[in-house]
Amino acid sequence: MDLQDFESQLLYFDKPMRVETERLIEAAAEAYGDGNAEPLLLEAYTLEPENLSVLVALYRFYYYQHRYPEGVAIAEEVMAVVAPMIHFPERWQEIEFAHLANGVQESFTMVRFYLLALKAQAYLQLRMENVELGVKMLNKVIELDHKDRLGAKSLLLAVGPTELRNKSEQQPKYTAVLAD
Repeated sequence: MDLQDFESQLLYFDKPMRVETERLIEAAAEAYGDGNAEPLLLEAYTLEPENLSVLVALYRFYYYQHRYPEGVAIAEEVMAVVAPMIHFPERWQEIEFAHLANGVQESFTMVRFYLLALKAQAYLQLRMENVELGVKMLNKVIELDHKDRLGAKSLLLAVGPTELRNKSEQQPKYTAVLAD
């Protein structure tokens, strides 16, 4: 399964949102430079807490503000919203290839979006020096994206010294080796 090979399926931002919510997100983009974006984004979130465009806007805000714990919380919310759409388990640790195969039957783009949210959360965990958790998350993305179309392997290799451990010939695992 190639996670770059998707056709004209709906993307997260194709879902319509209320006019007021859209207005708030646009106003937040304009207010970013003067420090007034967050209240507008939070108001949009109050109006549509499960709208993926709202969640992505909040994630990006927290990411660019280097407010990683808040970004992690939003990435977790994204995954919680998307998981039922594609019949994934509540916990990312429980996702197996069979879930992925079934999920693409519902929405290939939402499966890809979910995995990108997991990768984003892993990145923030690494930035917050939660290396073990970040590595586990990246390994899960790599396990499900064996062609590394989402770039999790490259991110894992950037963690530092790494080694390739084959549990079986069929499923390579990339594990960061933490230096003392």
